[in-house]
Amino acid sequence: MRSAVSVIWFHPGGGCILELSKKVLLTGNICRSPIAEAVFRKLVTDEKVENKWRIDSAATSAYEIGNPPDYRGQTCMKKHGITMSHIARQITKDDFQSFDYILCMDESNLRDLKRKSNQVKDCKAKIELLGTYDPQKQLIIEDPYYGNEKDFETVYEQCVRCCKAFLEKPH
Repeated sequence: MRSAVSVIWFHPGGGCILELSKKVLLTGNICRSPIAEAVFRKLVTDEKVENKWRIDSAATSAYEIGNPPDYRGQTCMKKHGITMSHIARQITKDDFQSFDYILCMDESNLRDLKRKSNQVKDCKAKIELLGTYDPQKQLIIEDPYYGNEKDFETVYEQCVRCCKAFLEKPH
């Protein structure tokens, strides 16, 4: 797990103000959430606000734990000049307590996350579909696993639109 980075601002009247980073966890599987994580990471780096964000991704199931992102997703991201360095992990109870936002890809993910969050005391994460931020109103980011390269490109394009809109939102 990556560590959070904080920004310290010095107040003109003396003393300092500690501004904690926002934490976002993207959930899906070995296809969608690693793409969304890499896209979001690239956007915050390009905007020079990476010190204000802690970004990670995780799956709701244990099926792919320890695996790298799907090779087709890696190929798609390389085509766009975006690096991926993710190994699949399953969401934990601590994630619900430590992340500000948990953004998922479809209704099945959303149901699983809401069910799991109900079992966590002091859940602070706001759980939403990443697609709620899509300016083109594509609410669901479909799983491209059984598809082809074009389907991975579609996921990439949706993630770019959604992550940009999410990043532009006041937090």
